[in-house]
Amino acid sequence: MLLLLMPAAVNTYSVSGFEKPSAIQQRAIKQIIKGRDLLCAAFRSQSGTGKTATFCVSVLQCLDIQVRETQALILAPTRELAGQIQKVLLALGDYMNVQCHACIGGTNVGEDIRKLDYGQHVVSGTPGRVFGETPAR
Repeated sequence: MLLLLMPAAVNTYSVSGFEKPSAIQQRAIKQIIKGRDLLCAAFRSQSGTGKTATFCVSVLQCLDIQVRETQALILAPTRELAGQIQKVLLALGDYMNVQCHACIGGTNVGEDIRKLDYGQHVVSGTPGRVFGETPAR
């Protein structure tokens, strides 16, 4: 399965501590790489099993870094998870200079607007902030 990923993404997946994606991870990766929207819900999955790394690596695989506009939107149910997703994307995407911003409540809306105007490849956020408080961009 990893042969379908670009070499940098394979390295990123390995660096994140995983040797081979599980069956469910492989199914998710395939759908994301095909450009399909994906709704994931992991109600009872243990932490540290690679859920976030799986879709972050897949999203990074699909980005055109030369284009400074939002190419992926990741919605999370909590501020904490949206912030964690941003941190994982920035860490895994460090080699490719990815721009990612977390639009979450409790932060300055003006800063969100400034960051979005600057150009973010990926936006992670909560539905309330992404759809309710931040002006359309």
